[in-house]
Amino acid sequence: MQPTTFVLVHSPSVGPTTWHPVAARLEAAGHRARVPSLLHVGDDGPPFWPRVAEAVRAGLAGVPDDSPVVLVVHSNAGLFLPTIRAALDRPVAASVLVDAALPSRTGPTPAAPPELLAFLRPLADERGILPRWTDWWDEADITPLFAGLADPAIRRTVTDEQPTLPLSYYEQRIPVPAGWDDHPCSYLLFAPPYEETAADARERGWTVARLPGEHLHQIVDPAGVARAITELAASHH
Repeated sequence: MQPTTFVLVHSPSVGPTTWHPVAARLEAAGHRARVPSLLHVGDDGPPFWPRVAEAVRAGLAGVPDDSPVVLVVHSNAGLFLPTIRAALDRPVAASVLVDAALPSRTGPTPAAPPELLAFLRPLADERGILPRWTDWWDEADITPLFAGLADPAIRRTVTDEQPTLPLSYYEQRIPVPAGWDDHPCSYLLFAPPYEETAADARERGWTVARLPGEHLHQIVDPAGVARAITELAASHH
């Protein structure tokens, strides 16, 4: 039997480095891991969601059809899980949402709630382009995300590769194709701000696990996160 392929989808607000350490741990454990880059999905204006789905589909090129696929989405990428699933012409064994926003139960899903849009609008420049995600916040808010890194250089890489997305990215509404959840879904909670989201996942009948940490815990404890993802995916078999 083919090894499982874990497709680690980063939030379009950050970059693929947020998943690379976990990918390395999964591969060391005998799995396949793919980390499609979404760094350019905001380059050409709306609609943005088709480019997210296409990037993930393209990221599976060369993976054998009989390799079980597990979709793993972090943060804002959770909103795209239905369109990603709909774009794939292969079975999905499981999906794991990691400290992620959830798609609407019936679509479409707003990419950002009204209070976040109200916060973001004054930050956009005259072209409608926002600063990098970590530049939205005070240093005191950002430093804890990177506390405990084994290699401090990872913070610099994660920070430097962030895209500057247009405000219109956060104003988009993302479709929720019917039947996207034709496979088991589960939720991995890191940080307190996502506790209500995890409760929503539990109400949907999904398995919920907790690995306490900050929102970018996957770069701080990649071994623990890889293990938790693997266990959640395997719990459905």
